[in-house]
Amino acid sequence: MFEKVLIANRGEIASRIIRACKELNIPTVAIYSEEDATSLYVKKADEAYLVGPGAVRGYLNMHRIVELALELGVDAIHPGYGFLSENPRFPLLCEKKGITFIGPSGKTMIDMGNKVKARQLMKAAGVPVLPGTEGCVCNADALKEAERIGYPVMIKAAGGGGGRGLRVARNPKELENAIDTARKESKSAFGLSDVFLEKFIERSRHIEFQILADKYGNTVHLGERDCSIQRRHQKLIEIAPSLILDPGLRQKMGEAAVTAARAAEYTNAGTAEFLLDENKNFYFLEMNTRIQVEHPVTEEVTGIDLVKKQIEIAAGRPLGFAQEDVKINGYAIECRICAEDPKSNFMPNSGRVTAYYSPGGIGVRIDGAIYKDYIVPGCYDSMVTKLIVWGTTWEETLQRMNRSLEEFVIRGIKTTIPYLRNIINDEDFKKGNFDTGYIDRKPELMEYPEYGEPTDLVAAISAAIAAHHGF
Repeated sequence: MFEKVLIANRGEIASRIIRACKELNIPTVAIYSEEDATSLYVKKADEAYLVGPGAVRGYLNMHRIVELALELGVDAIHPGYGFLSENPRFPLLCEKKGITFIGPSGKTMIDMGNKVKARQLMKAAGVPVLPGTEGCVCNADALKEAERIGYPVMIKAAGGGGGRGLRVARNPKELENAIDTARKESKSAFGLSDVFLEKFIERSRHIEFQILADKYGNTVHLGERDCSIQRRHQKLIEIAPSLILDPGLRQKMGEAAVTAARAAEYTNAGTAEFLLDENKNFYFLEMNTRIQVEHPVTEEVTGIDLVKKQIEIAAGRPLGFAQEDVKINGYAIECRICAEDPKSNFMPNSGRVTAYYSPGGIGVRIDGAIYKDYIVPGCYDSMVTKLIVWGTTWEETLQRMNRSLEEFVIRGIKTTIPYLRNIINDEDFKKGNFDTGYIDRKPELMEYPEYGEPTDLVAAISAAIAAHHGF
């Protein structure tokens, strides 16, 4: 096992990795910016060092991070998600310097990071792919290719991810505008302006399968997550298992996910993502070469600690179980709680947290990064915590999530909690009648009381206690 692990990340995922390392008796090193000096993960790590300058640049400075690791006797680096986690130059640099990268190889990240190459690789392996172009297209060819594929089409950045460099066009005029926008966004985000086209599937489900693969050829999937509740291609709520997959389709998609991982020569934890149409035909979307934000729902229904498995696999340990050993127990839901104001077009909201009361009880888990008096910076992703609940049945899980959101109090900043409560209580959501266009079709979800009104249970109880004691 490793002597010391450096975590090249921040926030809740850094805390999550520290927990896994502590259970494996591995000392940890955290890195932080000036803005993160008072963050929880900095306090939890065995050692912590300032990187910079700037709020973001330090987390992206792979050479400084590796140099620091060498200075401190670190023999492994965990990238978390975001920042350097999908930059193939990072594992290649770690390998060159004799440090283990806790994730897939640089070659695999290169192959899967280029969406055109990944599509070609999957097609050759027999994994279903969407009708589309076989390579990148220029503006002149795009109109002809779109007519061949059939509108609507999706313009996708070849080096894209996270919904960036991605646009939908329903006619030739929209296509011309969307291609230019996608190219510019892709160039800004990924340094690559290449785009390709795929058929856009109306009312699709976004279904992803969690993969684990060791260095000895053992590859398994841990079931699926339904990530269809999205806004502008950003996930809001994730569910495991999906409400729409029957055992036969689950087995077929799981086998395709394993085939995809083997075709990519994948090791460690990864995610094969698919689109599922209304006729239950599925198509490969992409391979995420890192731990996912939504990994806790898989952990809750399988009992398998994914981050610990990542570390063990990277250290050379075999997986230790086979596909038939994986059992799905109950249901789990994750709500991403963001410092955003839904009523102001989800504008990020920074500032001091003046009150913080988290829910608890059986089947309730918080993967968070904030506390009372913590100052939420405005220079990072707006997600501040994740609320995950588990239940034996779908109905119990829904009730538990609703109760937990009702208990959850974060004051001083606006959050998406009331908006998430509306989703959880929506009849279509409860019945599983949703797809990736669900949010766009539900403007009524914005109808909730403004902050400051006595809507939460904790505030009401506090007021009652104060009145009783004459405070």
